[in-house]
Amino acid sequence: MIELLNGKTVEWKTLGEVSKVLRGKRLTKSELFENGKYSVFHGGLEPLGFYTSSNRPADSVMIINVGASAGTVGYSRDEFWSSDGCFCIEHTKELNNKFLYHYLIGQEHFLKSRVRVAGIPTLDNFVVEKLLIPIPPLSVQQEIVRILDSFTELTAELTAELTARKKQYEYYREELLSYSMENEKVKMENETHSQFSTFNSQLDKVEWKTLGEVCLSIIAGGDVPDNSIKGQSEPSDEYPYPIYANAVGEAGLYGFTDKYKIESDAVTISARGAKVGYHTIREGKFTPIIRLITLITNKNIISTKFLNYTLYMTLIGGDEGGIPQLTVPTVKKIKIPIPSLSEQERIVGILDKFDTLVNSISEGLPKEIELRQKQYAYYREKLLDFGKWKMES
Repeated sequence: MIELLNGKTVEWKTLGEVSKVLRGKRLTKSELFENGKYSVFHGGLEPLGFYTSSNRPADSVMIINVGASAGTVGYSRDEFWSSDGCFCIEHTKELNNKFLYHYLIGQEHFLKSRVRVAGIPTLDNFVVEKLLIPIPPLSVQQEIVRILDSFTELTAELTAELTARKKQYEYYREELLSYSMENEKVKMENETHSQFSTFNSQLDKVEWKTLGEVCLSIIAGGDVPDNSIKGQSEPSDEYPYPIYANAVGEAGLYGFTDKYKIESDAVTISARGAKVGYHTIREGKFTPIIRLITLITNKNIISTKFLNYTLYMTLIGGDEGGIPQLTVPTVKKIKIPIPSLSEQERIVGILDKFDTLVNSISEGLPKEIELRQKQYAYYREKLLDFGKWKMES
């Protein structure tokens, strides 16, 4: 940075001194299209819809000024329509717009802290106009953009890769576990036709059993233990055993207690609420509480991991089409396909690799994306802290 500046000074001006903060123009929902040419932004960085014309040029910086996303900074490579919930910064010869975008990303916390929260959250234009902006020479701005864009482009590539891998994961999960009732019907209807012989031989190896038949126990969670601490996030000597509640992911960790009710690893299923049917594997020695159903498998018939994967292919396996409220008798009656234990192990091995790749925060793509985002934030802070560079030089 010292070499880039080469002795040149960096001016600091308010954004209002070098440019204008433009307010957009509202469009009614009846004026929007699903497949129009130009995106319409209002209250968020996801298009509200599409329109037949634009009111902002390509290469524009936007700042959301109303709603839950007020204070969020965005950038568009393409022309678009700015509604009245989206400020835009007018182009100026003094600023490279992408440079301004990178700088304002570092100011999001400040902008969001100035949002008025009474009624509809609103960011006033004078807050943006009074924001101090560094103005190095354009050649320096362009070099900073080149460096920071290399990080954001890599993150975008990794994010696209993650999206593709998630689709691939879902595809293989469906292919490997698609022993549907419809397939069973097709098998019976076509068992005399030779062209189905291979298909039939695969299906012949699969039995259909209820969860009540393949689980040693299926129980509903009880009350919170007397000796416990709510909100404790790590085990302690006094309370080493986790308590799990009816919630998604780590939010399901209610606290810890001094005893456990479930010794084996198990699958837990949320039985009520917005995420009814959400299921996951819990390691042994834990206590489930109310509205959480616990399934302990008979490992001579089915592995815990295979059961968890199979539930993705049932009515309780997702947010859509789920049962509004689950009960133990209902869960016990659900039928699932049971291939041989060796086939279960093969399927689990394949799906575990995909799961690590797309979901692991310690070694998969999410971890890689997190590292690149931190790297981008680090270099953004270093490259745009002109006061610090000046003092060091």
